[in-house]
Parts: sequence; C-alpha cells; structure tokens
Amino acid sequence: MKVAAIDRFGPASVLELRTRPVPKPRPHEVLIAIHTAGIGTWDRSIRDGSWRRPGPPKFPCIPGVDGAGTVVARGARVRRLAVGDRVYAYEFGNPQGGFYAQFAIADAAHVSRVPARLDLRAAGAAAATALTALQGIEKLELRPRHTVLIFGASGAVGTLAVQFAAQRGACVIATASGTAAQRLVKKLGASKVIDARSNESIEQLRQIAPDGVDRVLALAGGDALERCLDFVHAQGRVLYPNGIEPEPAQRRTFRTRSFDAVASPREFARLNRRIASAKIRVPIAAIYPLARAADAHRRLERGRVLGRMVFGVRR
Repeated sequence: MKVAAIDRFGPASVLELRTRPVPKPRPHEVLIAIHTAGIGTWDRSIRDGSWRRPGPPKFPCIPGVDGAGTVVARGARVRRLAVGDRVYAYEFGNPQGGFYAQFAIADAAHVSRVPARLDLRAAGAAAATALTALQGIEKLELRPRHTVLIFGASGAVGTLAVQFAAQRGACVIATASGTAAQRLVKKLGASKVIDARSNESIEQLRQIAPDGVDRVLALAGGDALERCLDFVHAQGRVLYPNGIEPEPAQRRTFRTRSFDAVASPREFARLNRRIASAKIRVPIAAIYPLARAADAHRRLERGRVLGRMVFGVRR
C-alpha cells in the first residue's frame, strides 16, 4: 500500500510517499480501506517529534489519527462491525501506523458506522474534530440562552462546535478573522462574530454580552483570548482541549480546565445521534493526495485554515 510516512522527525519535507505492507488486524481490530484521512495540527507534533509515545521512536512512522473508509477485514473478537461497513475512526498512537495510508488499522472500540447524513469525505474530516467539539460543548454543560464564546471558531473543531452549541439554543459568539471566516461561522449558526485580534473586539464583546459570558470553549490561546476571558462572569466555565498553547491562565472567579476527546462506542453513538438530529456541515478547506503530504503540512503551518484539510485517498 501507499503511505505518507517519516523516517525521522523534522520539518514538513520529511513526509514522503512510501510503500509499506498492508497491516493485519489483531483480534479486537478492524482493517479499513481509507477513503479520506484527516489532517490535524496534532499530526505536525507527531511529525516534528514534539509529541512522542513512551519508549524509543519507531520508524517509518505513519501519522494520522482519524479517517473514514470501508471495513475490509476484522479480528476474530469483533462483532459490532462487519466487512463492507462504511466507517469512521479516531485512533491515536496505533503502533501499526496512522491514517495517512491506503489501509489503516483501528481498535473496533474506536470505530463507528458513518451516519446516513454524512458521506465518507465529510466523515473522514470529522471523526476527531466532531468528537472534540461535541464533548467540549457537553462538558461545558451548555444550556439554552447561555452565552458561549467559541474562541477560534473558524477552524476544524470550531466550525463543528458552533453548530453543536447553536443546536442547544445558546447565544453563540464566535471569533474569526477575515471576511471569509466570519461569513462561514455566521452560516454555521453563530449569533455574533468578532475579530479577537482587532482593537474594537473588546468593546464589541462588551456590547454583545453586557452581563458577561457564561461559557468559553477556547480552541486557541494567547493575549487575545485572555482579554476575552475578562468578560467571563463569576461561576462561569472555560474549557480547552489539551494541546492549546499557551494554555489559558487560571482565574480565581471561574473554572478553567482542559480535556481530551475520547473515542468509544458510547461517544460515537452520542455523536451519531446529534448528527442525525440536524444537518451538520463539515467544512473542508482543501483535499490533498498522499503524494503531497509535505505540501499539506506546509499549508497547515501557515495557519488560518477554514474548516479542515484532508487527504483524498480514494475517490
């Protein structure tokens, strides 16, 4: 099979197209013929060596933590999934390699059938990001008429978080820079949009939420976020996925905590119900072939990606 892999840690240029044996599923795993693989900022950390599993690194290393495709083989203990099922999966740190490949292995517990409302392209872009977005919104215990600030709303997680928050009847304030990004998050359900980098943003936030902000899902860090957090009222909540840098500073008046997205049959079932209840749009910023993995990572590093980039492995 063709894969995009690295033989050493380094810049985007270390990602190269290679040929590797198709892996074989263990009893609790499935083998997926990949249609679409997601490209995430965490993949960059795997590529450059800033995120490592315990023990010495093993090369070649195939990045990629999520994707979608068709089950082509299953282990002896797998009962929930069948050969031929259209599935999407979120698998972090599989020793047999990630999803930048024509075939990938995943633990069956981290795999779900694709909801009818999603095609394989959208599903491949959404496995990790949709789980992160939904679990973040749920952990905030968002209620109707709450005011929630989604900081970094135009990215892969943010575009989905805006939709899940709007589904709950919240007043969604989204931060996005640039006309295209602001137009996108408005279409996805944001009640108000501000450019957190602008000098007018704080006054805009004060006018939009004169009584303060109830909840914040922080998908980026830095000075602009900290200025916005000054508007979180006492007993408010701030949540951010692990890996956000710099991390939001702790405050005395409200709770700030981090979380990791979890893949499990239960969590996928919750996500699938949410997707089935209303049409969810998965914005895809760009589709790359595996042979251009280095170019995809260079684009990722430039930032300001609207939605998510993916690899189109199969048509």
